[in-house]
Amino acid sequence: MTHDDLIYDWNTAKGREIAPGRKLMLNDETLRDGLQNPSVRDPSIEEKIQILHLMEDLGIDTVNIGLPGAGPRACADVEALAREIVQCRMKIRPNCAARTHKNDIRPIAEISQKAGIAIEAATFLGSSPIRRLVEDWTVEHLQRTTEEAVQFAASEGLPVMYVTEDTTRADPQTVKTLYLTAIRCGARAIVLCDTVGHAEPRGAYNLVHFAIEEIVKPSGEKIRVDWHGHNDRGLSVANSLAAFAAGADQVHGAANSLGERVGNTPMELMLVNLRLMGLIDRDLSKLKEYSDAVARATHTTVPPNYPVVGRDAFRTATGVHAAAIIKAYRKGDASLANSVYSGVPSNLFGLEQIIEVGPLSGRSNVIYWLEKHNIAPAEELVTRIFDAAKRAEHVMSDEEILQLCRENAPSTPAKR
Repeated sequence: MTHDDLIYDWNTAKGREIAPGRKLMLNDETLRDGLQNPSVRDPSIEEKIQILHLMEDLGIDTVNIGLPGAGPRACADVEALAREIVQCRMKIRPNCAARTHKNDIRPIAEISQKAGIAIEAATFLGSSPIRRLVEDWTVEHLQRTTEEAVQFAASEGLPVMYVTEDTTRADPQTVKTLYLTAIRCGARAIVLCDTVGHAEPRGAYNLVHFAIEEIVKPSGEKIRVDWHGHNDRGLSVANSLAAFAAGADQVHGAANSLGERVGNTPMELMLVNLRLMGLIDRDLSKLKEYSDAVARATHTTVPPNYPVVGRDAFRTATGVHAAAIIKAYRKGDASLANSVYSGVPSNLFGLEQIIEVGPLSGRSNVIYWLEKHNIAPAEELVTRIFDAAKRAEHVMSDEEILQLCRENAPSTPAKR
């Protein structure tokens, strides 16, 4: 029997909403929006370059390399990252954030000229009625600001990505007015933002569909449509997949869901889901390295139960689960072992199933652990470890089990 014969997939029983074969792009916001998280440390430029290379290894299409208008350090880091992309002939394409103001846009143009690479200007401003009330803005003011900023960026030779913050809470007429204005002035990408994590999947779908039907098609221009989501309701991955289903070309995300408040759409989980859905086919064996590198560089932690890249993602000490995995391994079928108690095959991401020994373990856990460590599973030793595990209040560490092995070893007679 094949792997497909063993698992009935209700996810595809009536086909997929996102048709395989479509080019789905990802924009990595780790080094810009991700660093707005109040708990993070701003990485050194050496760490940012390492992260940039890991993005390249994962096949991520575009990267936001910063907001150079934020100050001298930000400007220097953006230039260094742009030069790294050029010097290493990387495929990933850079963009930079900018408020809809010449003082933010001008540094992007200068860095683009110095580094010798096109840098897309991601010009952003608020759009929703609630934000307009707080700021005392009118739609006419936003329209004028949009015209000035986009025209200036285009005159500087920059590709323009036009972003409205809080799009998911903005009224249709304002959304239409601002995006059509930006397109008329030279923007060739528009970004729909769920800035405060308000959207549900149906809302994400509806907004993207509206933008394509009411803005992009009537414009008569070739416009890329992006979705930028936040995770306040824990729906960012679902919303991003809904955006793709509605026709979005690119979704934004950040490593480990870093970003404002609870963060952006997690990039690693977008890669995992697109891979498992058969929508991308690439080597993702460095996914955990990417996640860990960002955590180290930003002085944040990946929760142990975080999907795929968390410490416990493919780790079990439960007897029933472990026994089934072990039986699959005994059949010489790694694919079977990766699937019998896991919806995510660890091998696709350079990882493996790990069986530990703890209070809920069976004897098979102990035997398997000993064999994996090239220790003969003698009955007395297995019993000693098994009994200790049942008395323990935690999963036993390798050192604790090895100490029991040493204590169980026959003593060597003293030499005369």
